[in-house]
Amino acid sequence: MAALGWLTPRRRSATARSVLAGEASAEAARKSSQDLPVSAKDPDFPVHGDDRAAAFFDLDNTVMQGAALFHFGRGLYKRKFFETRDLARFAWQQTWFRLAGFEDPEHMQDARDAALSIVKGHRVSELKSIGEEIYDEYMAERIWPGTRALAQAHLDAGQKVWLVTAAPVEIAQVISRRLGLTGALGTVAESIGGVYTGKLVGEPLHGPAKAEAVRALAAAEGLDLTRCAAYSDSHNDIPMLSLVGHPYAINPDSKLRRHARDLDWRLRDYRTGRKAAKVGIPAAAGVGAVAGGTAAAIALHRRRR
Repeated sequence: MAALGWLTPRRRSATARSVLAGEASAEAARKSSQDLPVSAKDPDFPVHGDDRAAAFFDLDNTVMQGAALFHFGRGLYKRKFFETRDLARFAWQQTWFRLAGFEDPEHMQDARDAALSIVKGHRVSELKSIGEEIYDEYMAERIWPGTRALAQAHLDAGQKVWLVTAAPVEIAQVISRRLGLTGALGTVAESIGGVYTGKLVGEPLHGPAKAEAVRALAAAEGLDLTRCAAYSDSHNDIPMLSLVGHPYAINPDSKLRRHARDLDWRLRDYRTGRKAAKVGIPAAAGVGAVAGGTAAAIALHRRRR
């Protein structure tokens, strides 16, 4: 679970590491997925019985309100995976990113190494079990009903539905299973003998790496991407959205909204007014999202004392 690996936004085309990350995520997703019983419902879209079509959903602020790492970080802090002094280090990385608007390479590498060290030496099975608990504690009530209905429409049409997220694949798989989806593609952390080594396979599944993961999974599953759909809130996912014949902008950020309007993509916004402007944490914040989540948890704890 590279879960706390620093999620770096990639403003460039796919690299060899992006391809490696995408292929590793697709392989992990295929190994963990199970076919689900489906029923027919909508005669228009999705197309019923089209076994060469599937749907790909981003997670943060698309399927779930806020960032998965935000909530997962709260859960890990509660379970004493890291201490308050570590929080200050992560918070500084988050503050730099939000104020400067770009990443400092030294900060990014330092934050990634620190974050991966938190899970290094822990068993994969342990983090999966904790992920189940954290889903119940922080995530279940934050699923967007509108997006959930879109995913269900694809399932009811007999299509497979995958989460595609920069969050750790183990967490993504928990959420996918709880929602009754087919499976999940996420950031893959290296493990040997069921124990995390503190390294990633490739890079975080972000930006171009997401597109590579979808491309690899589609090839393995025999899908026709022109008949597939993809859903996201972020302009960082334009490479993934551009792969499919049916791209949707869900709760879009301003850049994605403009892009979607220019290309006549379909938009759905389940937020209203002030809430739409405030909801969520950018997926690119990575470990900073964890810092924000743990900071919120600490503040709430102190307020209640």
